[in-house]
Amino acid sequence: MVSDIAHAPVDRPPERPVDLPEDRMVVDGVDVLGSLSPSRAGDFMSCPLLFRYRTVDRLPEPASPDAVRGTVVHKVLEDLFDLPAGDRTPSRATSLLVPAWEAVLEREPAIAEMFGEDGPEVGPWLASCEESLHRYFALEDPTRLEPAERELYVETLLDSKLLLRGFVDRLDVAPTGEIRVVDYKTGKAPNEAFEAKALFQMKFYALVIWRTRGVVPRMLQLIYLGSGELLRYTPDEHDLLATERKLEALWEAIVRAQESGDWRPNRSALCDWCAHRAICPEWGGTPPPLPEPEPVQQLTDGLTSEDVD
Repeated sequence: MVSDIAHAPVDRPPERPVDLPEDRMVVDGVDVLGSLSPSRAGDFMSCPLLFRYRTVDRLPEPASPDAVRGTVVHKVLEDLFDLPAGDRTPSRATSLLVPAWEAVLEREPAIAEMFGEDGPEVGPWLASCEESLHRYFALEDPTRLEPAERELYVETLLDSKLLLRGFVDRLDVAPTGEIRVVDYKTGKAPNEAFEAKALFQMKFYALVIWRTRGVVPRMLQLIYLGSGELLRYTPDEHDLLATERKLEALWEAIVRAQESGDWRPNRSALCDWCAHRAICPEWGGTPPPLPEPEPVQQLTDGLTSEDVD
């Protein structure tokens, strides 16, 4: 287990790209078969119809207080590590909360419409963000950590020419070279039945890091701030090779669905949180007509906010 990893301070990585090319079909002179991010891969595994709505139809989805909480808390935790180690205290994290909220509002003013008459009051909602931050300090001591990378954009092109890409919340590197991949979640830890899905995202990142750095991460760590729990996993090469095969098989299934137009719904407990339930045939709805087909390489290239939460 890699714990309390120390590393010499590094320059803050550049801000996350906002407009990544949506038609990126060539990488380093190689024609790309297609691209996947963890969230889009997860969409297809959960429900091919949801994948279609998000990547083929590109239907808008309303923001939610829970999703915005994740964005704000991530911002605070990123900014916290800009401070000297001794200043990374719960009180300083709380002082960063309102500025982080204001920064999110500046980028997306429409978010403010979620609060007030038809939604939660901002004050109690900010208090819930503060509770998430307090749980963080019960799980880690940031004064003993110097992350090597934060909000790191990663990508790799597999031998199959499938491009994998996403954002890693935090990368810790020990003096001995061991790597820990860390992801913050503002929800509650999943029960055992859903742990595999949560770890799939982390294995995706571990695969990309292995392919780009030549090192299998020593630990994958999910920090659940909604319940104050840690989920840790130690991968090996066998795990990551299996993840690679799964992603390539998943891409083949996406291609078949695109060619046939057969995006089947998969009814599950996750339907209760789906923004498109009203147009899902599993719930008596009717999907909109399929748009004109586009090159399959472009289907999953765009990254969304889900790729950083």
